Amino acid sequence: MEATKQWLSNYFPCYTLNVSGGVVNPTERLPVAQTVFLSLQHVLAMFGSTVVGPLLMGFNPNTALFFSGIGTILFFICTGGRVPSYVGSSFAFIGVVNSATGFKYVPGGPGNPNAPLASGGILVAGAIYFAVALIVMLAGHRWIEYIMPPVVTGAVVVAIGLNLAGAALAQASASGFDAWMSFTTVIAVALITMYAPGPLRRLPILLGGITGYLVHLILGYCGVGPGIDFTAVKNSKWFGMPPTHAPVFEGSAISLIAPVAVVLIVENTGHVKAVGAMTGHSLDKYMGRAFLGDAIATMVSAACGSTGVTTYAENIGVMSVTKIFSTQTFLFAAVVAIILGVIPGFGAIIQTIPSGVFGGLSIILFGLIAVTGARIWVMSNVDFSRPRNLITAGVSVVLGCGMVNGLVVSFGVVKIDGIGCSTLSAIILYQILREDWGDIFRSLVGKFKKGKGANPVMMVADSPKGDLDLPISTSRRDSSDAEEMELERRSSIDIKRTQ
Repeated sequence: MEATKQWLSNYFPCYTLNVSGGVVNPTERLPVAQTVFLSLQHVLAMFGSTVVGPLLMGFNPNTALFFSGIGTILFFICTGGRVPSYVGSSFAFIGVVNSATGFKYVPGGPGNPNAPLASGGILVAGAIYFAVALIVMLAGHRWIEYIMPPVVTGAVVVAIGLNLAGAALAQASASGFDAWMSFTTVIAVALITMYAPGPLRRLPILLGGITGYLVHLILGYCGVGPGIDFTAVKNSKWFGMPPTHAPVFEGSAISLIAPVAVVLIVENTGHVKAVGAMTGHSLDKYMGRAFLGDAIATMVSAACGSTGVTTYAENIGVMSVTKIFSTQTFLFAAVVAIILGVIPGFGAIIQTIPSGVFGGLSIILFGLIAVTGARIWVMSNVDFSRPRNLITAGVSVVLGCGMVNGLVVSFGVVKIDGIGCSTLSAIILYQILREDWGDIFRSLVGKFKKGKGANPVMMVADSPKGDLDLPISTSRRDSSDAEEMELERRSSIDIKRTQ
């Protein structure tokens, strides 16, 4: 029992109080009142994306909020409270889920009747992610960077944003009035991002969405446009567990959704490195545990009928402004999300968001995803004068943004949509278009010739002392060995001269 307590005290941080007003490290904490206030700020930062993503896939927003809180706690446990992050609904699943289930979001409309199929695919993606996490914990994370360098990850992220662009425009142009409301929402988000005071700049999606909603509501009351129907809000309960369902496993849905595991790996890798850069202390040694926490959170969420999750850039943005990286703050934020998740009336209000407002928010969010991919290229100094990078990125992006409206590649029950084709093509092309195939071939031939030329009677295995006891003519030393012997001979001559 005592050993268990000792292990827990070493595994989880023993938070030290920091009241200096400066940078707060992950293993430090603020006074309780400040921690609660900051946790609410993190909830507001993640709120817009965490509820917009599930709605676009036909999932219940209360369920998504509830399991984003549960997932954040699981992430905290797996990382031992060493990596400050909040996990929320991943947008990487939107395109593949809608392709697999045929769902199209209609504001105030029914949810996704095929959500269990989507949950099964998401659960398998989480399981693949889990397996990768175990490999990274055992073998390190360098091999991921080798398979998925910046040109590959950037292309995949750009493709995701462009793949979703059509859905955003469809929502924004449902009617002439919706188009104007979409324009109003986009302008509101842009103005808040640029000119809002202080910390409000970190909440553009939330505040821009509220602005568009209020404008739509006022115009509706004035008879300029359609009003907002609050019937579902009146009929909803104000407390109750969010709805859940069991996943259903179907081959074609799994083949469409499971490749998104690669995108989750890319997102989490970037976020861990970004937080490490901001804190000034590398968190790479926790990469495997961060993958593990995200994977388990995704599997638990999918098993209970919600979306896949990922670490959130929105909350990393809050940390970059406040310079407060305490992981304790995210435990408080997780509890707040869980509480919001058990208030059905809250979810009913979210589902009254008009199509035009939703379309405006989607244009911003999907546009930011695409530009984030380009930012990966810029920050990593990807050289597009090299044909290898140019072709890899070009093919991947075109496949991602061109394969929409249900267009998939089929191999029996296996189906791969635009995002899956984009991801696989980028990974495969980058490895095929290597510029050092000649060196690799010559190296392999040299090793083959060296092994073939050795005397089988006098192999190392037959002599406990190895090649060192063999004559030069018999052991067939290569040129590097001969050079070493020549250097040794000259050194011995120099030593004799000095004696």
